[in-house]
Amino acid sequence: MPLIRVEHPEPGVAVVVLDDPDRRNAMTVDMGEALRETTAALADDEGLRAVVLTGEAPAFSAGGDLAMLEDYGRRTREEGFDATAPMRDFYGRFLTVRDLPVPVIAAINGHAVGAGLCVALACDLRIVADEAKVGLNFSRLGLHPGMGGSWLLPAILGTQRAAELLYTGRLVPGHQAADWGLALESLPADEVLPRALTLASEIAESAPQVVRQLKQTLRSPAATLDQALEREAACQAVNYGTDDLVEGLAAGRERRAPRFRGA
Repeated sequence: MPLIRVEHPEPGVAVVVLDDPDRRNAMTVDMGEALRETTAALADDEGLRAVVLTGEAPAFSAGGDLAMLEDYGRRTREEGFDATAPMRDFYGRFLTVRDLPVPVIAAINGHAVGAGLCVALACDLRIVADEAKVGLNFSRLGLHPGMGGSWLLPAILGTQRAAELLYTGRLVPGHQAADWGLALESLPADEVLPRALTLASEIAESAPQVVRQLKQTLRSPAATLDQALEREAACQAVNYGTDDLVEGLAAGRERRAPRFRGA
C-alpha cells in the first residue's frame, strides 16, 4: 500500500496524508521517498494554491523508524559505519515539504514526536489537537536532534523555550504548545483537519502569484529594512502587470470578493 496519499478536496488545495497508521506513521526511508516524489509532483502543479499535511489517525507521526536507528547504531558500533551522509539524505526526503511553492499547513491531528514534529515545524502554519502530545524527544533516546529540529524549534519558539524542550526531551499537550506559539491554534482532534482545510481555502482565495511571492519572502526574511523594501518593490513591480491586480482593485471598488485566476 502507498505510504503517502494525496487528496484534492477542492480546486487548488491538496491534502497530503502520511498513511502508515499501524506504525503510527513512523518515518521510514520508504515513506520519505514517497513524500519526496509527492512534493515534486505537487510543485509542478501551476494551479496549486495551498497544501495540508496530516497523518492517518491515530497519530500525525510517532517519529523516526526505531528499526532503522537500531540498525545504524549496531553498524556504527560493530563496523565503524558513518551515518552522516545517510542521515542527511533521510532528512532531505522529508524536508522537501519546505520546497513546495505554496503555503503548507500541518494538521497535527494526533501525537507528533521527534522527527514527526520536525516535519510539522517545517510547514508554514500548524493546527494542533488539544490532546496531542508533541515534542522533540531525541535526548531521551540518546540522539542529538535531527531533521532540522535544533534550528526550526528555536526559530519558532525562541531560544529559551526551545532549549528547555530540546534538553529535556519532554512532550507537552497540544494546547500548551499552541499557547507558546508552536501552532496557530489548538482544537479537539476531530476539528483539526476541517480547520486546516478552511484555512487552506481562505489562502486559495488570495492572489496566487502574491501568495507564492510571500512564501519566498517569509521563508527568507531580509536582514535589514532596506533589503525588505527592495524585495517588496520588486514583487509589486511584477504584480502591476497582472490581470489579478485589475480584478483585485475592481473588487475593492465594487465591495465584492475578488475572483483571482492566477494571471
